[in-house]
Amino acid sequence: MEKHIITIRDIAQALGTSVSTVSRALRGSSSISEKRRAQIQAYADEHGYQPNVLAAALRTFHTPPKSNLVGIVLPEFEHYFFSCILTAIEETCRANGYFVIAAQTGDSYEREREVVEALRRQGVAGIIISQAKDTAQYKHIEDTIAAGIPMVFVDRICTGVRTSRVVVDDYAASNTATEHLISCGCRRIAFLGSTMHLEISKNRFNGYRDAMHRHGLPVDERLVCQCDNCDETERIVPTLMALDERPDGFFAINDDTALGVLYTCKKMGLRVPDEVCICGFADGVLAKSSDPQLTTIAQSGHDVGRLGAQVMMDTINGVIPEGQYVSRVVKTRLVVRGTTRTGL
Repeated sequence: MEKHIITIRDIAQALGTSVSTVSRALRGSSSISEKRRAQIQAYADEHGYQPNVLAAALRTFHTPPKSNLVGIVLPEFEHYFFSCILTAIEETCRANGYFVIAAQTGDSYEREREVVEALRRQGVAGIIISQAKDTAQYKHIEDTIAAGIPMVFVDRICTGVRTSRVVVDDYAASNTATEHLISCGCRRIAFLGSTMHLEISKNRFNGYRDAMHRHGLPVDERLVCQCDNCDETERIVPTLMALDERPDGFFAINDDTALGVLYTCKKMGLRVPDEVCICGFADGVLAKSSDPQLTTIAQSGHDVGRLGAQVMMDTINGVIPEGQYVSRVVKTRLVVRGTTRTGL
């Protein structure tokens, strides 16, 4: 009787693991624990496993070289938070032997689709992306994943597709910011947010709303506005301040908007924080440059970028198995400065 030649598939079935795990272990991949590698190698030696040299050579001949490029797709580079994400991703990828190709979408769906499709054609090893505000269709994301290119979302995530993601604790942070404004004596707090199809916008609004309700304060729909940049505040803030019951506090979805509120209030002759308190979200460089300095939620773009890149490296290297996805949450903290009152 001809002796059965043991294969990688035989080893995988005997040890109750996957073929890819056995293959990586026998190649000495660091993505498999040392203990598991030793177990697999011992079983292979005991049963006389011999690698198929011809098949390996043919695979090497026909398989294109593994890409060492990772694509980065962000709404913009100029924004402090996103620039921190970009820097951290580049540093982490470079430390792992990868280079990056970065593009900005300008918060346009069409531009995002074009960039993702171009990166897919380039055959990048993976794409790290933060969703554009205009994106409400996800075929370009689904097609990229179907092509075998892993995607990791950071900050602005796509809830319609299963992917790994790294986010900040938006709900808890918004809850904390609103609680702080209430502790300052504010009772009519305006919420200036972004489009509600973005998950971060919904989470930050929900944190604000729940804090208001917990303290028995009504959420006046007139004080909930889509306003996420400095220019818009010059139009919206005077309208809100003309209400019979005007707001005495503002929670803005980002520092740019919060600083726009501060500028507009001061131009209107309102005293901050005596008459109006303001809290932002990000803690960028300008938060300390305003007069008074801005109270805000500090979120670490470096941590988001570093974790996003590490998740991508783990996905590429098989530490995160194919078909499995992870979520990482970066904690935030409230930084109290001059645009809110203390000691009430």
